[in-house]
Amino acid sequence: MPLRRRAAVLVVTAAVSALSALSVPAATADTATPSASASAPKPPSGLYGAGDPTYDGVWRQSYALLALKTAGVNPAAAAVGWLTGQQCADGGFPSYRANTAVACDPKHEDTNATGIAVQALAALGGHDAATAKAVAWLATVQNADGGWSYNPGGASDPDSVGVVIGALKAAGKDPAATAKGGKTPYDALRTFQFGCAAKPADRGAFGYPMNGKLTVNAKATADAVRGAQGATFVVAAPAADIAARVPACVTGHDTAVATPADVANAGAAYLTAQLTAGGDHLTAVTPGADKPTADYGTTADAVIALAAGGHLTSAKSAYTWLAANSAAWSRGNPAALSQLVLAAHATGADPRAAGGADLVRQLTNLGPAPTTPPATPAKKKDSKKSSTASTLLIVGVFFIASVGFGLFLSARKKRQP
Repeated sequence: MPLRRRAAVLVVTAAVSALSALSVPAATADTATPSASASAPKPPSGLYGAGDPTYDGVWRQSYALLALKTAGVNPAAAAVGWLTGQQCADGGFPSYRANTAVACDPKHEDTNATGIAVQALAALGGHDAATAKAVAWLATVQNADGGWSYNPGGASDPDSVGVVIGALKAAGKDPAATAKGGKTPYDALRTFQFGCAAKPADRGAFGYPMNGKLTVNAKATADAVRGAQGATFVVAAPAADIAARVPACVTGHDTAVATPADVANAGAAYLTAQLTAGGDHLTAVTPGADKPTADYGTTADAVIALAAGGHLTSAKSAYTWLAANSAAWSRGNPAALSQLVLAAHATGADPRAAGGADLVRQLTNLGPAPTTPPATPAKKKDSKKSSTASTLLIVGVFFIASVGFGLFLSARKKRQP
């Protein structure tokens, strides 16, 4: 994950960890919308969420549109128009463009916002010109190692590479054919993976480059595994279940020279081990904390990454934990709710019945009314009540019939001479 986004997420996670200590029933969050501070600026029309969009406007809007479309909801034209209006003349997207009448500053455009915007617009359909222009921009900022950095000109990182691979796939492009200097995005991903030279517990994991050094990172691993599978943020639940396996470290073998599928499988094995150790979820140490706390966002990322590789059992276990424990984290947060909706989709679960909450309705409540409103989940009939009602109906019918028959006989007797 890019440094800027990572810092923002860590701060948000720290705040959410405190909220998580409160008991917030998931079912009560369906219609709740956070109240904006009196001093906070009013969010732009058409944007999902009430928070300041400076650092995540395009990201959360794209995530929301992608999740809603996947859930069968057609977003409002105003919401789609807000996103398309953020695109710069050269095709790239910034994190947020406050005044669309002013030309973009190229140094503010980034690959992550552009990559997820392409995925959202491709899913919505009818935006081929915009996605083609964005993909062309991504090609111009590809690094010589085949990868991408958050902002053009920086060193490649696995999170950005994973997002851009998804954008290329969504736009109908082959990432393997998108090379720079003879290097593909998959070549770039391999350079971030810990192979057989690492200690056994770290093998298969991906690292995030900081100060010229790779440090094992679960978020980077989830994004890289999804990317190595050539997957977007939208992953359908796999039909078969495949167990992830740690790479066999024998002479002459290392994940650094393995195929993309081998790279992804090794990363999935690392994620599975971490999820198991954490009780079906990932953890992270937030700034100022002494102990690790639940990392909801990365756990959701891991669910999608594992499902992309066919590792359904591990993905389902993690999603089940999220559905039962993420209400406080996701409440009023369009990006978080979108992650959960897409995680549910990746495991075949119903996002409208996640731990008693309707994630889709919560998400639509944070933005303009959609063109196609979310469907309300059908309520299961109470078999006992249904049976009792049927019995009473039958008894009532027989009672009325018997009274009517008695009156009929009485009338006949009175008419007899």
